[in-house]
Amino acid sequence: MDLSTFIVAVFCLVDDRLKGRRIRRRGPAPKLSDAEVLTMEIVGEFLGVDTDKGIHLFFRRHYAEWFPALREVHRTTFSCQAANLWKVKEHLWQEFLTLAPHDPAFALVDSMPLPACLFARAYRCRRFRGEAAFGKDTLLRQTFYGFRIHARVCWPGLITRFSVAPANAHELSVIPELVESTRGLALGDRNYHSPKTKEELARGTGVELLAPYRSKKRDPAPKRSAFLSRVRYRIDTVFSQLTERYSVKR
Repeated sequence: MDLSTFIVAVFCLVDDRLKGRRIRRRGPAPKLSDAEVLTMEIVGEFLGVDTDKGIHLFFRRHYAEWFPALREVHRTTFSCQAANLWKVKEHLWQEFLTLAPHDPAFALVDSMPLPACLFARAYRCRRFRGEAAFGKDTLLRQTFYGFRIHARVCWPGLITRFSVAPANAHELSVIPELVESTRGLALGDRNYHSPKTKEELARGTGVELLAPYRSKKRDPAPKRSAFLSRVRYRIDTVFSQLTERYSVKR
C-alpha cells in the first residue's frame, strides 16, 4: 500500500467512527476536522514523525491540498486540538482493538521506565514536580527520575491497557488497575511474584496471575520459571517498538 492510499484508509476508518459523536458542547467548530487531526497524528507517528511541530510541517509541506484548512491553522492551535482529543483517542483505541485478532484471556504484564529528564538534572528538573519520582532501571542498572509505563499486552502483542505511574510505584500496586474487568491469565516477570496478590486477584477479578519465583537462586521450580520467562519476552518486543519506532521516551 502506497502512502496516499494509507492516508485515505486511515481517514475513512477514523471519520466513520466519529460520525454522530458529539465531541464539543459549546464553542465554534475547528477549521480542521477532528478526523483530519487524528489522521495526521496516526500517519505521522507511523512515519516516525513524533512531534506535533514535525507532523504539522510535514502535512503542510507535502499534503496541503488534501488538508486545505491546514494552511490557516497555526501549529500551536493544531497541537492544542490534538491534545484535547485524548478522550476520543482512548475510545478509538478500544474500538480498534475489537477489529484486531488477539486473545483477550491471555495477557502479559510488565513496566518500562519513562524518564522525565536526564538523571544529572533530576534535582533541578521542574517537569512534573510532585508527580514524578526516583526509581530503578533494572535493564541499565541505574537510577532515573520520572515515571514507569505499566502495560497489559494481549497475545500476540496488542496493548489493551496501560497506566503511567511514578517511578517508585511497585508493579504489584498497579496490576489491579491493569486487569480490572478482565478475565483469564496475566503473566509477569519475577517482580509480580506474590502469593497474596495472586490470591486477591483470583478472588476479586477472576484473573490468574502467573510469574516466575521471585528469587532465581532459591527457585523451587526453575524449569517452570524459565518457560514463563521465555513466553513473556513478547512484551519486551512491544516495549522495544514503543521506544525505537515511536520514541515514547523522547
